[in-house]
Amino acid sequence: MSVVKINVLTVPAEQREVLEQRFASRAGAVEGSDGFEWFELLRPVEGTDQYLVYTRWRSEEDFKAWMEGPMKAAHQHGGEGEAPKRPAASGSTLWSFEVVQSAGPKA
Repeated sequence: MSVVKINVLTVPAEQREVLEQRFASRAGAVEGSDGFEWFELLRPVEGTDQYLVYTRWRSEEDFKAWMEGPMKAAHQHGGEGEAPKRPAASGSTLWSFEVVQSAGPKA
């Protein structure tokens, strides 16, 4: 059964572009991870300053392996030869779900 992780990021208006650019520059970083199934960065439209980072994984174990490996390494360093970057988000909360039902468009 797949698991969904939604990272809720509080992002001040002046940091939105920074956050989106950082996610754009990391394109492909998670896609090759074992058990990875899906990613979406959701921008708020109105009434909130919270972005949602949606990922779906084959299992909780696959998510944990990514968190302890590639994700941890990426967030400890700014990239080769770069200093760590100041966070664009002022807060973060992780929501966890199991996929109970799923549907896609009819063929």
